[in-house]
Amino acid sequence: MSDGSSGEDRVGNPPGREPTAPPVPAEPMRDDAFKAPPPGADNPWRHRSPPPAKIRKPPIPAGAEEAFGRSGSAGAFDPRQRPAPAQPRRTPEPPPIVRAAYGRPDGVNGSFPGTDRRRPTREPESPWWAPGARTDPWRDPGSPSHLGEPASFDAGGAAHPDEDEDLLESGSAAGRARRRWGISRPPLGGLAVILLAGLILAGGGGALGFFLAAQASNSPLFDRHATLTTADPTVQRAPGSVAGIARRVLPSVVSIQVSGQDAEGTGSGVVIAKNGYVLTNNHVVSMAADGKGKVRAVFNDHVSLPARIVGRDPKSDLAVIKVDRSDLVVATLGHSSQLIVGDTVIAIGSPFGLAGTVTAGIVSALDRPVHLSGEGSDTDAVIDAVQTDAAINPGNSGGALVNAAGAVIGINTAIAPAASGQGQSGNVGIGFAIPIDSAREVAQALIRGETVPHPTIGVNARSVTDAGRRGGDGAQVVALTAGGPADRAGIKEGDVIVSVAGKPVLSYESLVVLVDKHDVGETVAVVVERGTEKKTVKVKLGTG
Repeated sequence: MSDGSSGEDRVGNPPGREPTAPPVPAEPMRDDAFKAPPPGADNPWRHRSPPPAKIRKPPIPAGAEEAFGRSGSAGAFDPRQRPAPAQPRRTPEPPPIVRAAYGRPDGVNGSFPGTDRRRPTREPESPWWAPGARTDPWRDPGSPSHLGEPASFDAGGAAHPDEDEDLLESGSAAGRARRRWGISRPPLGGLAVILLAGLILAGGGGALGFFLAAQASNSPLFDRHATLTTADPTVQRAPGSVAGIARRVLPSVVSIQVSGQDAEGTGSGVVIAKNGYVLTNNHVVSMAADGKGKVRAVFNDHVSLPARIVGRDPKSDLAVIKVDRSDLVVATLGHSSQLIVGDTVIAIGSPFGLAGTVTAGIVSALDRPVHLSGEGSDTDAVIDAVQTDAAINPGNSGGALVNAAGAVIGINTAIAPAASGQGQSGNVGIGFAIPIDSAREVAQALIRGETVPHPTIGVNARSVTDAGRRGGDGAQVVALTAGGPADRAGIKEGDVIVSVAGKPVLSYESLVVLVDKHDVGETVAVVVERGTEKKTVKVKLGTG
């Protein structure tokens, strides 16, 4: 029964179908209406399923069958309908190389040992059939996997068994390309010919390009016919040039190597006699004077000979050594008294051990008093030095200072200290040499075995400056030698010596130099200042 507002009745029957239960009374509902009917009574609310309708399967159009049909299978998906088992495919015999690589061992043609009782089993120790092969799921003999048909590369569809290498190469991309385009491998002789032809073409092209580039430009980069001009090989060197002087003097200057107990050093020397006498500085060889050191002389011809110390004079810083050689080139000794400031001079020696070094300069000053007291040496001398700006460095000591005529006019001895006053690190443009006139007399006395005399007035003094009172400098007497020349002449401590033999005394060093210009026993006039009084005394020089 329908209420006319929906397409369904209250019990869920679709329209047009007769209800299976009696209509519900229209009277008001009570609780008894919801009680379950007694057992065996007909339940008007029980749902009854209609009988199954017969399914009609319309025919399938031919187009749909062709598009959606199952290829190679017949029947529905009903599990009770199974297709007939497919016949196993018969595979062709593989090529020998494939069979050798992937086939079973010789004598095994069936399944795994133990699964086919008709065939003998392999020994369990066989490396091909391991003991666990029976339980290996990947070796299941029932697996449908089988060896497929090999690839075909020629018109016959199969590779030739005797072409194993070609068969393997045919599986690669290069092999497939050769098979597709009919490319064959060229012989080795052909490759060599091709390579040689390429090299010849490349070299010819490079040569042709170079030739064209050289000819095409107005200003080529290279000139195959270039020839550089040379100077006249005959160079004129005047005998008085530095080169000419050095060539004559170098054979007479030696390098001296000295080693003592705790030190070693290098100096220079000048050959003054053909029978092996060499003049040098005392501070060069003094470390070996105790007899425990060694002295060697290295000549310009690279001959090295041991040397002996003939004699030393610490008060003039001169010494003479001797080598056993009689064919030496002797230096020419000049006269330092003929020098004037500005004369050209050349210094030759071994600065820093560099033998045969030549430097040039001029005479910067004359009669320069210089106090020498070499560290580690017993030298305590004041020299009347020739000052030069020729480069003199440590190692030049004892070497030759020669004039423009090639004559030795001084023995290089010292350099001025650096501006800071801390040692002598190298050349500062001011060097000092002992005048050869003084050095000649000392060397002769040492070679003769005589004691070198040195005149003295017998005082110890210090340099003073008192320009405000006296208008000059001098040497103030600090101590007197008792009974010495100054003491006998009446000079007292505190006196300031201002001149000797008419020459002004500017310092203690100048006092020593002025006294040394005279002979022992000679009497000289000495001017002293004592307070405000100036007094001249006669002093007979003694020996010190």
